[in-house]
Amino acid sequence: MIFAKHARLSAGWADDVRINIENGRISSIETGQSAQASDTTVDTLLPALANLHSHSFQRAMAGMTEYRMAGKDSFWTWRDLMYRFTASLTPEQVEAIAAFVFLEMQEAGYASVGEFHYLHHQPGGTPYEDLGELSARVMAAAGTTGIGLTHLPVLYTYGGAGQVPLEAGQARFGNSVDRFNNLVAAAWGAVAELPDDCRVGIAPHSLRATSPDDLQAVLASHTAGPVHIHIAEQPKEVTDISAWLGARPVEWLLANVEVSKDWCLIHATHMTDSETVNMAKSGVVAGLCPVTEANLGDGPFNGPAYLNAGGAFGIGSDSNVLISLTEELRTLEYSQRLRDIARNVLVVGEGSVGETLYTGAAKGGAQALGRGAGEISVGALADLTAIDSTSPSLCALRKDQLLDGLVFAAKDNVVSDVWSAGRHNVKSGTHVQRETITRAYRFAMDSLIASL
Repeated sequence: MIFAKHARLSAGWADDVRINIENGRISSIETGQSAQASDTTVDTLLPALANLHSHSFQRAMAGMTEYRMAGKDSFWTWRDLMYRFTASLTPEQVEAIAAFVFLEMQEAGYASVGEFHYLHHQPGGTPYEDLGELSARVMAAAGTTGIGLTHLPVLYTYGGAGQVPLEAGQARFGNSVDRFNNLVAAAWGAVAELPDDCRVGIAPHSLRATSPDDLQAVLASHTAGPVHIHIAEQPKEVTDISAWLGARPVEWLLANVEVSKDWCLIHATHMTDSETVNMAKSGVVAGLCPVTEANLGDGPFNGPAYLNAGGAFGIGSDSNVLISLTEELRTLEYSQRLRDIARNVLVVGEGSVGETLYTGAAKGGAQALGRGAGEISVGALADLTAIDSTSPSLCALRKDQLLDGLVFAAKDNVVSDVWSAGRHNVKSGTHVQRETITRAYRFAMDSLIASL
């Protein structure tokens, strides 16, 4: 049992709440209770967020790409550096890095992750003897950390719009549709070793890295579960897709593919107003990664129009240059303020911006990962985060101001506990396997840097 002095339930705030968890799900909620000796007692309990978009291996290169080279630095120059970095990664290093990243996510308050996994093969592009070797390594990291995993193997067939051949730096990513289907089957075999809240989806990388025929073929082979895709991240991507397919990326996808609530469109940064409204009405989730989008110079999302049209959204840490739940949410709002020269932008009508961002991201992230979580209610997965409202950054606030304080005034160190489908992985602010996982990460980084 968990006893919380305060809890943000699906119906609103409540005090003195006891929550029972059975088989990873919330089986009962009682308010106005007293703590029992056997209870895990926390200050303030929230529905935990999902980190809906991660490339875990990129965490290992954080800080290595912030030196300006001659000419104009951009997403595309960053991508070239990333390709060179990936050339040396071993399976053991991939696992150690993923485990450390998943630990950091949980200590920041995330209970689950969508791993958008496109590093599949050996350096040079030859498949491993086990086609799903690197997927299995990511899953092993999830098993070590206890995080809820939605594993998203990536279909990456072409090097650019118009079915351009893969570049040398993309060789480790590439698959035909047939080999991709075999890879997904291998991933399903590996995920069976994890708790049953973990699952496999698919991720056609982007319109530029696949083709209309291949996209339809892979969707026909995988008719259920999450589907994630990069879409309209950069102006060049929009220009290239428009020239090739005769429509902008979001416009083309909505007109030619039967998208649903299982879909998550990552970034969707560069959209017209009509694309924004149509995307919102389609029921998909906008997968927003504000820290990475700022770091790569992608530009801000069209937030007000999207929310006004009823669009669902969640957040992800993408390149993992910084893993911070609070920083993602406030960067999302601040990007809108800087663009619009206004305050309190991402809320429909009147109300709390922090509440809108946190509860919206909780529900949208759970939808994107297919987790049946995102709120504290009976029957939901017990994805829960506890924060300490007595911390100096929050202690002056009323309950109805706590989410504003969390988003705009606090750091992730106010997180005290995290449960992933009932697995109590973070206690007193620290992951229960921190020492072992951190030691393995340091060893992996020493060997990786020595090989570069």
